[in-house]
Amino acid sequence: MIAPAETHSTESATPTILIVDDDRSVADTFARMLKLEGFSVATALNAERGLELADNVRPQAIILDMRMPITNGLQFLRTIRSKPHLVDIPVAIVTGDYFLAEPIQHELKALGASLRFKPLWLEDLVALAKTMVPA
Repeated sequence: MIAPAETHSTESATPTILIVDDDRSVADTFARMLKLEGFSVATALNAERGLELADNVRPQAIILDMRMPITNGLQFLRTIRSKPHLVDIPVAIVTGDYFLAEPIQHELKALGASLRFKPLWLEDLVALAKTMVPA
């Protein structure tokens, strides 16, 4: 159930983006689109693996699904923000849930995450990635 991480050497100047989404087709599609734009990509199909990759890969940005089993996107974000070596990584929550409760939206913003809604088209994903990891 865990997708193998695809990463390039950390010595490379290529920015790495971590995609954490329990929907394999979304994770794979986002990864392919970002790789075509020159990004290095690591993927995880659950939050636990995503946290492990964040610790080990030290991505320059994280694109995160909100609704995942066991550990959701908000819990993942809280964990990332509690780790000194990960606290400053830009995070974008990408969700299909258009009706997030106001307190959740406020907490996401307070934790420094941007919020985007699915479907995320190629141009939108690339623009988001370039905003999170400026050249």
